Parts: sequence; C-alpha cells; structure tokens
Amino acid sequence: MFGIYLKRELGRRKKAALVIALGLALGIALVITVNSVSAGMTQAQDKVLKSLYGLGTDMTVTKARSAPTSGSSGRPNFQFDANSNDSDDTQSSDRVMTQGGQALASSVVTKVSQQSGVASAVGALTLNVTKVDGSFTQGKAQSSGGNTGNGGPGGGSSGSTAAPQVQGGGADFDVNSYSVAGVDVTDQTLGPLAGSKITTGRTFTAAQTDAKVAVVSKAYAKENSLKVGGTLKISGTKYTIIGIATPDSSESTTDVYLPLQQAQTLADAKNQVTTIYVKASDSQQIDSVKSAIQKNISGTTVTTSADLAETVSGSLSTASNLATSVGKWLSVAVLVAAFLVAALLTSSAVSRRVREFGTLKALGWPSRRVTRQVVGESIVNGLLGGALGIGLGLAAAYAVTMISPKLTAQLGNTGGGGGAGGPGGGGPGQQATQNTMEIALTAPVSMTTIALAVGLAVTGGLIAGAMGGWRASRMRPADALRSVS
Repeated sequence: MFGIYLKRELGRRKKAALVIALGLALGIALVITVNSVSAGMTQAQDKVLKSLYGLGTDMTVTKARSAPTSGSSGRPNFQFDANSNDSDDTQSSDRVMTQGGQALASSVVTKVSQQSGVASAVGALTLNVTKVDGSFTQGKAQSSGGNTGNGGPGGGSSGSTAAPQVQGGGADFDVNSYSVAGVDVTDQTLGPLAGSKITTGRTFTAAQTDAKVAVVSKAYAKENSLKVGGTLKISGTKYTIIGIATPDSSESTTDVYLPLQQAQTLADAKNQVTTIYVKASDSQQIDSVKSAIQKNISGTTVTTSADLAETVSGSLSTASNLATSVGKWLSVAVLVAAFLVAALLTSSAVSRRVREFGTLKALGWPSRRVTRQVVGESIVNGLLGGALGIGLGLAAAYAVTMISPKLTAQLGNTGGGGGAGGPGGGGPGQQATQNTMEIALTAPVSMTTIALAVGLAVTGGLIAGAMGGWRASRMRPADALRSVS
C-alpha cells in the first residue's frame, strides 16, 4: 500500500517534485565541483613538491645557512690568457660550485638514518656549473660571471653574460650555467632522480658508483641536441650519456645527473653532500622526526613538504585558497538554502493536501502513517535531486578536466640552506623566478565525493520530509471537512 500510494502521489505532483529535486541538485552539484577542483589543486601541489623533492621524500636536511665571509662575493672568477701572437684565440672554461656553497659531511647521512622514525635517508650533491666560452684578440682578460639560468654547455639562451675586464685587447664570450645532481646510485628510490622516469636508455646501476656516465633531462637534451650514447664534457671530463629522464611534473629542476662520487670529484667536495632526502617510517611522525633531527644533529636545517608547500605562490596558490575557503563556504550556503527551500516547498505542498490527509485520518490512518508517507515522498525527491546533482557535478568536473586551465606555481624562500627544496637550483634558497612551473588543472571525482553527494541527498530529503511530516501530523479530520466549501 505504501509503495502504490507513493508512486501515485509522485506521479500527480511531478512539477513540484522536480522543483524540489532541482534545488537539491544545484547544491549537490556545487559540492561535487568544489571538492573535485580542490582535489585537483592538491594533486597539482603534490606534483610541484615531487618535482623538487623526488618521489617518496617526506623531508630534506641541509646545512644551516651561515653568514658570508668577509670579502667573499660567492661568484666564480675566470682567468683567460690569450696568445698575443694570435689574432683570435677561443678558449673555454668551466666552474663547478656546490649549490649555495653549503655542504654537509657524508657521515651526516648515516646519523640522519639512525634517528627514530626514519625509514631511509639518501645524500645528494647539487652543483651549479658555469661555462664560459670566450674569444680574445690579444692581451689578458679576466671576468666574473654569475651562475644563473639553466643553459647548457656551449650554448643556450638561459645563461647570463657577465662584463669582462680586458687588459690590452678585446673579448667576446658567452656565460651559460646548468645544474648537476650527484645521485646515490645504490638507492635511487629517493633523491633528485626519483621524481623522473627514464624514457630513453637506462638509469644508473648500483655498480656505477664512480663511473663516468650521465643521465640528462629531456628538456636539456633537446636544447643541446644530446642523445643516448653521446658524450657530455664537464670541466675537462667526458661522460657517456646512458639515459634521458622525463620528469613526472611539467618541468625538471635538474639538467644533468651523475653518480655521487663523480659529482664530488668535479666539485672537489670529497665525502660531502648538499641535500639529504629523508623518508619517514610513518607519515604521521613527520613532525616528530623533524624535531629529532634538529635536536640531535646540530648545524642542519630540516624542511618538510608542508614547509615547502607554504612557500608555493602564483595562480595555483591563489586558486587553491579560493577553492578551500570561498568555494567550500559557498557550497555550505547553497546547500543550506537548498535544504530550506525543499523543506518550505514540501510544507507548502502538504498544506494544499489538507482534504487528502484529513480524509485519510478520518478513514483510520494514524498520524505516524501519514508522516511516514510524506517522509517517503521527500526522500524520493531527495534521491532524484542527488542523481541530478551527481550528473551535473560530474559534467562540471569533466569540463574542467577537458579545458585543463594552466596554473603557475612559484617556489619561494623557506630560509634554509642552499638546496633545501631540491636539486638543480630548485630549492628555496634560490630566487622564485628560477622555480616557476606550469601545471594543468584537473578535477578528479572520488567515490568519497559521490558517497557524500548521496548522503546530502538523503539528508535533504529527510529534512524536507520532517518539516512536511510535522505539518501533516497536526492535521485533523475536521480540517478536511472545513476545506470543503
């Protein structure tokens, strides 16, 4: 009897049911859209952090920043001697420096790995290589060059040209710089190479701890026409290219990867690392692990992914803040309004059915049965609104994913030592303009979001049904007679 009566009444009041359902649908669709976009923002931020930290890294340990020594500019100096007998003498020189000039002893890696809550720790050495190609007519020329940009050896537009100091002749030269990361080849699950996939060739083997081999990023290889099997010359040493690495995110912060010992040899930094990548045994213990490292290992700066996330700015950060604050509050407001409208419309519909419910009570229907009937109708309306809302929400999320609006993310300064955020000039110690990344926004919809939508639909139906049922339960058989006139 309940089902038959429910079907008949819903069929008679299609327009009213549709209005109530659409009100709930709009609120539910907005909730799905906001949640899916927020999930996309979170994924985009994770991509930014993984490109800097590497896959599976929870925090990095670097040397605490120290005050610069007096008279030290931190800029590499180059000395070229031109042959006075030649009208044109072309020379090339490389300067290899550790990132930010800050380095830790390799023994610190062992100390970090022994801290409570640390699952594994891997050291890496990040270098900035500045290459100068000069052409001199005569005399001597001395110049100072900065180490900005990511240009490759022998060319590229990202390097910066320094002003030469020429004695007795002229000079024409280019200054380009690029980043090199020394990788612990015995454990590549953490570190600068963990955030990339080898798309051509192969990665290092555990036996190549001191081999003259290199892996280069896809962008760097394209810019400098490098291929697997070719050679790369750094500071007079030739390295065989064994692989091309493509970053999981849209951009890589490292140009060249070398075995750690080779990088240490290039930089004259034996048994030194600039960054220690740490994975915690439990993600819930990250803060306690950070505290333990800072307490037990002096002279270090510990940066977690949460610390790094706070430095992300640009349109990605702005959009994320809007989605998590304004968007969620707007969803709550629309949902409350939808529930209120559904309750008022249901109560109004019950008021127009005075004769019907009064007659049913006169025939012996108890108030609870009348209330159950009204609540049943409202729940069905709520489920219909939920179905429409899920459809609208999925359509909106699909549209966002198809359009894939581009968001930019810039990494600022966390105040740590050089390279705290990752390899290749991508750390917080570098300028934010060197760390701008472009991320395509998606809007993934999880089953949790769908379950939330269904729960909201049922809740909306129950609220509307409770209001309408309360109104119907107060009706008496005499009300039906008074409505007949």
